[in-house]
Amino acid sequence: MPPTGGQPSQSQSFQPQPWRDRRLELILGNLLRAGVLLSAAVVLAGAGVYLSRHAHEAANYRVFRGEPADYRTVSGVIHSVWSGRGQGLIQLGLLLLIATPIARVAFSVVGFSIERDRMYVIFTVIVLVVLLFSLLGSGMGV
Repeated sequence: MPPTGGQPSQSQSFQPQPWRDRRLELILGNLLRAGVLLSAAVVLAGAGVYLSRHAHEAANYRVFRGEPADYRTVSGVIHSVWSGRGQGLIQLGLLLLIATPIARVAFSVVGFSIERDRMYVIFTVIVLVVLLFSLLGSGMGV
């Protein structure tokens, strides 16, 4: 029975809004799905370009060759893609795959801010900072 005087009781003062939570979950799920599909398509396109140009080359597995310096930075990968290299497209697809969960965390900060859930905003910002530092501070650089 509702209290008299139009004042909500303690148990009725906090009403979670499931439509916001559900909507946020759907948006985040679609963001992850789109990121994975986009990165897979870019990697597949890169593999097609690479194989069309290098399909008849013999592989030499006796000597290990690391990634060229072009593919160790984001700007190098972008330059490689503009040059039409298949390896650059593959690297770009992998970068998109790495960026997908980071975009999810960034969007979660926005979603929790809209819901005015300060505690989750603080924790999610901390997670976002750690993710960005681990990506950019580890020599991946821009």
